[in-house]
Amino acid sequence: MSYRTEEVAYVQPAQPSASVQAAQPQRSTAEYRALDAAHHIHPFSDMGSLNRSGSRVIVKAQGVYLWDSEDNKIIDGMAGLWCVNVGYGRKELADAAYRQMQELPFYNTFFKTTHPPVIELSALLAELAPEPFNHFFYCNSGSEGNDTVLRIVHQYWATQGKHSKKFVISRKNGYHGSTIAGGTLGGMGYMHEQMPSKVENIVHIDQPYFFGEAEGNLTPEEFALARAQQLEAKILEIGADNVAAFIGEPFQGAGGVIFPASTYWPEIQRICRKYDILLVADEVIGGFGRTGEWFAHQHFGFEPDLITLAKGLTSGYVPMGAVGLHDRVAKAIIENGDFNHGLTYSGHPVAAAVALANLKLLRDEKIVERVKTDTGPYFQKKLRDTFANHPIIGEISGAGLVAGLQLAEDPKARKRFANGGEVGTICRDFCFNGNLIMRATGDRMLLSPPLVINKLEIDEIVSKAKKAVDATAQQLGIS
Repeated sequence: MSYRTEEVAYVQPAQPSASVQAAQPQRSTAEYRALDAAHHIHPFSDMGSLNRSGSRVIVKAQGVYLWDSEDNKIIDGMAGLWCVNVGYGRKELADAAYRQMQELPFYNTFFKTTHPPVIELSALLAELAPEPFNHFFYCNSGSEGNDTVLRIVHQYWATQGKHSKKFVISRKNGYHGSTIAGGTLGGMGYMHEQMPSKVENIVHIDQPYFFGEAEGNLTPEEFALARAQQLEAKILEIGADNVAAFIGEPFQGAGGVIFPASTYWPEIQRICRKYDILLVADEVIGGFGRTGEWFAHQHFGFEPDLITLAKGLTSGYVPMGAVGLHDRVAKAIIENGDFNHGLTYSGHPVAAAVALANLKLLRDEKIVERVKTDTGPYFQKKLRDTFANHPIIGEISGAGLVAGLQLAEDPKARKRFANGGEVGTICRDFCFNGNLIMRATGDRMLLSPPLVINKLEIDEIVSKAKKAVDATAQQLGIS
């Protein structure tokens, strides 16, 4: 299943409003597009196609809405890239960055130094995270976080005298970033095709994707259990003395918002404990309230040894990532000499100040609790009621404020479209032309709006999504 984006036909211009004009330099959309095409390489894009159609130029945002240079008001059903948890335009975060830039814009955390923002952030994370997580290492992104995980895992086993434990097991169609290490950990084949220098000692098992991959009469619970047991089979194939860790997203985000049945994670945890293997939860998307819990592994009821954090850590206002270490892992790292890993911007003071302000908003405004008890259940019910018995929706997965809608040729038979990626692109284009950002990952449509969204805005997202899915069905001749 592809993570790749496809470019869409751009909505024809309307006159920009005075408010949008004031928020941007005075260039026309055509000028911006020409400069963008001349000098900018976009992530995960066919640049030839994009340059021919022209990029959409986003100039302003507030709450859950974006405005482009043509003054189109667009509701953001993806919180940027899963990250703008507190919504756009929070002055508290801008003020935190401004104050810190004036006082201490940068200093590193090498050379036996530290600074107040990173100290305060670490203390707050220790309060918010489950009790065994009291130590944090900082980086700039989820990709760097998962690179760091590999370094911590190998260093941990070295401290235990178990130097043969080098293999890390991941999952097909998992996503763990775009660095060489993160991309290797991820199980997306089209990324691997462009990575001849993949990291060694990383292997993959199948994903728990019931709708797309279950065969016969297995129930979702039976299927999830069988997929979890592939981990044990892989460990025995490699040899338990050679396996260092298993890493997985609690739910697969970029892979299509795939939520495994309740039997999956307890069995994964049981197997990791049985064979003395570290369990890593990639919480880059799931962390900081997305499922209605502070961390997605709490929603699924398992206890990891390491957690990768980013995105919602700062709500995307500035780049920052982190790795949380279970006490037993942290103790081994702390008590056994140098940990030879670090980045210039590890614990950057401005990023730490913004993250601290962001987490205080999530905590003090009880945003996570509201997702769990109010807006999350409303969002999930609204989607399921709206798309019940829809002719091309096979399932809706998710919890809290994240959801995946499976496009299907025959929903009841779990028959997917042969050209599912094309169908997803058609639906995504209808969304965009209807002023909704809803992402397509192959034949699954994804939603992950800001956590501050209210019920009227949820209604708007679901209504616009319904129009786009209906238009897709009509274009396919299905009713």
